[in-house]
This record gives sequence, C-alpha cells and structure tokens, in this order.
Amino acid sequence: MTRIFLHGLDSSSKGNKAQFFRVHLPGMLTPDFTGDLDNRLTRLREILQDTGDLIIVGSSFGGLMATIYGLEYPDRVNKLILLAPALNFPDFSAWQDLTSHIPTSLFIGSHDTITPPGPVVETAQAIFTTLTVSLLDDDHLLSKNFLQLDWPALLHI
Repeated sequence: MTRIFLHGLDSSSKGNKAQFFRVHLPGMLTPDFTGDLDNRLTRLREILQDTGDLIIVGSSFGGLMATIYGLEYPDRVNKLILLAPALNFPDFSAWQDLTSHIPTSLFIGSHDTITPPGPVVETAQAIFTTLTVSLLDDDHLLSKNFLQLDWPALLHI
C-alpha cells in the first residue's frame, strides 16, 4: 500500500502536517508541489504513475488535488482523507458533476473561513457516495485536532 500526503497551496513538505507523517510514518510520501493547479496535478500524476493501492491524505489545496486524482484514477485509490479540502476553488467546477465510490473521510473546522464547511461539505456529499464528515471545533489549519485524529486507523496501519 502506498500512502501520500498532499500539502496545501501555501505549505510544503516542510510544513507541520508533512513533518508529522515523516516522523510517525516514515514510508509515507510527502512531496513538494508548486505552481498552479495544472502544474501540481501534472507532478502528482508523474509521482504516482503506475502506482495503485493508494491512500491519499490531502490538506486544503492538497485535498482538492486528492479529490481530482481520485476522480481521474478511481481504480488506483483505496481511500481519501481530506483535511479542509478546497472544494470551493473555482477551477474545480469541471469535476463537480462526477461521482466517486472511493471511501472518503472529510475533516473540516467549523470556524474555517478559507474552505467554509457549508459549501465544501455540500460539494463533497454530491461527489462521494461513501463519505464520512467530521465537523471539528477548529479553523482551517485544524491545528487543535490534527494530532488527535486516529491516524493509525485512518491510514490502516
């Protein structure tokens, strides 16, 4: 099984979440992404070329990338874990009418002003047929709750 973490737009593989995964799950991929959505998706496709049996964790813009990748390659992805995913991003409209049967866990802060829970959850519910939503008392970074999530269970360790 391959696990990968996709960071947000203003983050990197040096961010707190990526560092957490490197320490607690050394085999997890935590690549860097730069540029616009198309550039980032191209790099993701290159990294995961010929790879299957995936669990993808995506934070914010990385959650948007994870969603799009799952919609493009549903047979390669076993599970998506979306942390405050940017499903409200305008460029996502091309994929919003698609449906996915990938088991998906979505965690979002009730005080998130970057990816507001209302529209993000509504979009996710329209896309994912097997979706679990956790609305947390937190903001966009999920800094109060990230470490408390049951990562061994979520990542099937």
